[in-house]
Amino acid sequence: MARYEMLNNVAHKDLRVATRFGASYGDDIGMVPAYPTEYAELVREYPIFFRKNEDGEYQSVVLLGFGVNENLFLDGEQWKATYLPAHIARGPFLIGFQEQDVDGELRHEAVINVDLDHPRVNFEEGEAAFLPQGGHSPYLEHVTTMLRGIRDGMEGGKAMYAAFDSLDLIQPLTLDIKFDNEHGANVTGLLGIDRERLAALDAESLHSLHRSGYLEGAYLVLASMHNMRRLMAEKQRRLSQETVAANAG
Repeated sequence: MARYEMLNNVAHKDLRVATRFGASYGDDIGMVPAYPTEYAELVREYPIFFRKNEDGEYQSVVLLGFGVNENLFLDGEQWKATYLPAHIARGPFLIGFQEQDVDGELRHEAVINVDLDHPRVNFEEGEAAFLPQGGHSPYLEHVTTMLRGIRDGMEGGKAMYAAFDSLDLIQPLTLDIKFDNEHGANVTGLLGIDRERLAALDAESLHSLHRSGYLEGAYLVLASMHNMRRLMAEKQRRLSQETVAANAG
């Protein structure tokens, strides 16, 4: 159960965040939300898909494994990738809003909240949230950058998904994969950009996507599909290791 408080350098002056990885931190997960603001980073290592959330709205996700609790980027306490998805990098923090009086006008201002019940939060080891003098630590500055990207990605993503949907570019996918003669996976509920429909768009529709900045997003999602090969290769490597270990035993 989350227990959020607005972060401040008095009540949370000694707060630290464990930055290693593992199942105990909730990192054993098959996919995580992704945001258009990080597509250019994600495309180098992760396959990007879409899915619909409980409210029926589109969201981007990156596939980490072929099962609900399988993260093929997780290796012991390490995350085997050069870029960490923002949803993971933010740790126990998220953007909240507080009503504040700004020059006599009430405004909803963005603030940072922290989940004090998050397994990464402690007061003994890990990255400090604040400097001894009370300023933001380099770690918290990095998290703040991630949170801004999440906020901007959530806001801009809605319009981009709507534009894709209006052109019937978002289509359902079923990943029916064989790793070897005995093992396979069937992943459902994912959606992707239809390459043929994108290629068949008329000049006006293409120009509209380009003008709004969404055409690049579509091509980045398509390009990210090459990372499925990496994910499959890692799955096959681990299955092979399991077979060797079983035979040795």
